[in-house]
Parts: sequence; C-alpha cells; structure tokens
Amino acid sequence: MQEYHFLLKKLFLVAEFISAIVGLLYIVELKKSYWKWFSLYLFFIMTQEFFWYFNSFFPDNIKQGYYAFIGIPIQYLFLFWLYAYKSLKNKKLLFYCIVIYLTTYIPVELFFKKIDVVYSINLTMGTLLLAFLIVLEFLKQIKDDSIINFEKNKMFYITIGIILSYIGTYPFFCFYNELWYDHRQIWQIYFAYFLCSNTIMYLLFTASYIWGKRPLS
Repeated sequence: MQEYHFLLKKLFLVAEFISAIVGLLYIVELKKSYWKWFSLYLFFIMTQEFFWYFNSFFPDNIKQGYYAFIGIPIQYLFLFWLYAYKSLKNKKLLFYCIVIYLTTYIPVELFFKKIDVVYSINLTMGTLLLAFLIVLEFLKQIKDDSIINFEKNKMFYITIGIILSYIGTYPFFCFYNELWYDHRQIWQIYFAYFLCSNTIMYLLFTASYIWGKRPLS
C-alpha cells in the first residue's frame, strides 16, 4: 500500500472518532429526539473500525465476513430508517427497502456462497435504494424550502456526505477485484478517494451537530 494511504487511513479514523465524540457530547441534548440514535450509530461505526484496525491478527476472511453480514448491512438498514421512516415519514417505503435489501442475501447463500459476490450484490442493491431515498429527500427539501437554509439543515450535511462516500465509492467496491488485479493504479487512486470521501463524510456528520437544526419527531 502507498504511504499516503496510511496517512489518509489515519485521517479517516480521526474523523470517525471526532464525529462519534461530538455525537456523544450532544446525546444529552438529544435524549428526547430520534437523533440520539444517530449519535449511537456513529459510536458503533467508530468502535468497529477501530477494533478491526487495531486487531489485524484476525484472518481476512473473518473481517470480510463480519462486514458482509453485519457491519455493512447495519449501515444500510440504519440509513434506510433515517431517510424513509424519520425524514420522509413513510413506513411502507422503509418496509420495502428492508425487504428488497435483505432478500439479496438469499441467492448468495443458496447458490454462490462467495464473499465477493455478497459485496457486489448487496452493495449494488443497497446503494441503489439509498440513491433513490436521497432523490426523494432532495425533492422533499425543495418542496418545503428547507434546502434554502441548507447551513441549518442537518439532513443536508448528512446527505452530501453519503453521496460522496456511499454512492461515490460504489464502483470501487463493486469492481474491487477487477481493479485490484487488472488496473492496480486505478485501484490505488480510487482507494485514496474512498479514504478522503469517508473523512469528509464524517466531518460533515460532525458539522450537522454543530450547525444543523435537529427536528424532534
């Protein structure tokens, strides 16, 4: 791995740590708001990243299995809940997103049983659903004019971060093996983008606490 990747990885972890700590500092203020769960979510993400970063003695297949069946699904399911249920206030939409996403595991388990296939299929469906929810979120913000005062809009900070990270890095993880074996230079550039975009995303999450208003329902 290139030396700058190590530096970017450390910056990424620092950004995660800052967002988790800031989220916990606001949790007393948010105890009657659903945003307290976002604070706990950030703490969970930070904990799992630090755990796997400082416990590199675990075999790669264990780490990959964890992220494929626990770490990544939790992230997508939480974001579905945040967008569909809390922001868009659509229970049916949340239900459909969860069902569609979870059913992508069935053909993988029955026919493929390969971890790289898990990443490809689940990331594709999860990212498509998330992109759809983001479009609906922006349409909502345009209709109620909340996007005009975007600097006070907590969901605006979160959405921009997710676009940069989850959607922006989708091709990287979808074609990870192809890039690694056949286009190593592109892989290195895209991996640097992955680290940078995640760093920015967590800094935007932090900004959402500091400058964004927090609706209570």
